[in-house]
Amino acid sequence: MKPMKKILIQNTKEHFEKLFHNQPISIFLSPGRINIIGEHVDYNDGYVLPAAINKYVCIAISPNKNSSCKIVAKDLNEVFEFDLKDTLVPNTIMWINYILGVLQQLKEQKQFINGFNAVFSSSVPIGSGLSSSAAVECGFAYAFNNMFDLGLTKEEIALIGQKSEHTFVGVNCGIMDQFASVFGKKNKVIKLDCNTLEYEYHKADFKNHSLLLLDSNVKHTHLTSGYNDRRNEVEQGLAIIKQHFTEVKTFRNCTVEMVNSLKSELGITIFKRCHFVVKEIQRVQDAVDSLSNSDYKKLGKLMTETHHGLSQEYEVSCDEIDFLVAAVQNEKSVLGARMMGGGFGGCSINLVEKGTENELINKIAELYRNAFGIELKSYKVKISNGTSIYKN
Repeated sequence: MKPMKKILIQNTKEHFEKLFHNQPISIFLSPGRINIIGEHVDYNDGYVLPAAINKYVCIAISPNKNSSCKIVAKDLNEVFEFDLKDTLVPNTIMWINYILGVLQQLKEQKQFINGFNAVFSSSVPIGSGLSSSAAVECGFAYAFNNMFDLGLTKEEIALIGQKSEHTFVGVNCGIMDQFASVFGKKNKVIKLDCNTLEYEYHKADFKNHSLLLLDSNVKHTHLTSGYNDRRNEVEQGLAIIKQHFTEVKTFRNCTVEMVNSLKSELGITIFKRCHFVVKEIQRVQDAVDSLSNSDYKKLGKLMTETHHGLSQEYEVSCDEIDFLVAAVQNEKSVLGARMMGGGFGGCSINLVEKGTENELINKIAELYRNAFGIELKSYKVKISNGTSIYKN
């Protein structure tokens, strides 16, 4: 049986050949990502611990001889055509904005881009918190960089992807998703400083354990999920903290004691948001230590603590995800579980004993179906390399 990656590449390539009557010049793979721990701190000057995974956006692409562009979203059976000479503006068709936002920046940088034809397809589930949007943005930015020899660094590609989401999609996301997609390495997590973009790799060879994602099948978009509201709340909170503690520049300089001392002034909602952020920044540091010591029991405990913070303090979970996390709490094969991604749906990430995944999936799927009438999806994921050109 062919691996899923090979099937994705073959199907994307064949679709390109069928539509354009020629082979694509190049094929690129851009992965989704998981985040082991460090949720909602990427825009709060915290550290995060993401990794690229073996779920990909595959792009088959060729330049043409003029300024016209044709992009085919195979999975949606949709086509978008435009001319590079025209002013690029956000469109009502959401998926094209991730790509138009990238192209507009390259135009502003006076980078030479020729017209092109492209087909893309994805094995990254949409709306599950695995950053399919970052995979599309960074995959196309990487493809343009390679195909037109633009000389962009990996960091510049990640930043272009992020800005595309800010300007053309309207989501004020942090840098983590794009960075993980571009910089991922097999069996490594990235400890990323979202303030300076300094990063370091840490070994994440789980050996007798594996990462299992349970997809609630509750879909969300950050635009409607309150993501921007949370950003505003923590910005208000940090401003109040800075007024009282002049040594605080970011949440990283802030302590739990400081936040506790301002509980009445912050108000209950903003207090909870800030308390979560400060605790989560520390949990990332503790998780790195746990990985270094191969202390997976401790890592699992930290993941579960993060979920309770996301659910009760940051309030970005939902009943379905809370159920999935609670349902595995007493399973001996599960070391830890938490909501992953922006929230209000998506997946839980579970650290489990290798070999127990199928039994666990079947058990939780039945419980979930009985509770919500929703079919559970599951993904066994491995930590993989970042965005790259595919070579046969």
